[in-house]
Amino acid sequence: MKQLIVVLLSTFAVNFVYAADDCAAKAAEKKLAGAAKTSFLKKCTADNMSPAQASCDAKAKEKKLAGAAKNSFVKKCVSEAESAK
Repeated sequence: MKQLIVVLLSTFAVNFVYAADDCAAKAAEKKLAGAAKTSFLKKCTADNMSPAQASCDAKAKEKKLAGAAKNSFVKKCVSEAESAK
């Protein structure tokens, strides 16, 4: 069970890194800088988020979680959502 969770989290992390790299490449292609680049990267990364991640982030926001508590909650929530599939 622990190995499955590690694999799922690793897969999510790899997908997030690729999405971030893809977004950074798109921002560079558009020659964005400063606040425009930051805004673009934030939106691009959010658009590439898995449905489970988006749902868990929304739940964390409803509970007004922040920092380590939010990260812990979202990680657990995503792993439970992925294992339920």
